[in-house]
Amino acid sequence: MQAIVLADGDVEPRSALDAAWPGWLLDDRIVIAADGGARHAATLGLTIDRWVGDGDSLDDVTRAELVASDIPMTVVPAAKDESDTELAVLSAIEARPSSVVIVGALGGPRVDHALANLGLLTLLLAVGLPSTIVTARARIRMVAGSAVLDGRVGDLVTLLPVGGDVVGVTTDGLAYPLADETLLDGRARGLSNIRVSPEAQIRFRAGRLLVIETPATLAR
Repeated sequence: MQAIVLADGDVEPRSALDAAWPGWLLDDRIVIAADGGARHAATLGLTIDRWVGDGDSLDDVTRAELVASDIPMTVVPAAKDESDTELAVLSAIEARPSSVVIVGALGGPRVDHALANLGLLTLLLAVGLPSTIVTARARIRMVAGSAVLDGRVGDLVTLLPVGGDVVGVTTDGLAYPLADETLLDGRARGLSNIRVSPEAQIRFRAGRLLVIETPATLAR
């Protein structure tokens, strides 16, 4: 089962996500909305299974629709240690899915929220759950040790160290290969590689990589 978390950032139409990342949405899924992320369900053609938040981002119409639908709702205080999206991710973890996809994690007026949402990939990595942030412009995941990156030939693949140097990086299926090399934290060497095989692979001995894929149509 896949868990879909609806955050309150920007979300493109379902058709745009499907075109950018075919197969990103599975039939067997649970949908958890984080506060105002509930407004994205209709755009994506999804049915919400759970709602979590303090309610400060919900408009009156969406709130009334949620209440009328009898969707399980967890209302939390506005003054709290976690963001609404983090609480939705924690709820997703409790559901014991095989993977988590977060949409609406980026964009919107709050850069700090976007950065915090990227950090949630670290939380999911720590509990061993494959996770991805998906927009029509990017597919983002946090990996440790190794990863297989299925996708289109020509798409960009960026590898950015997180929290320190990443040691012993070896890649296959990318135009600019790495062979047991170190990507230094704070340096841009891993930016804008290109997938040359439908299945690219990365493996490394130590550290964490933020892997950002961009459709070739958006490459500049």
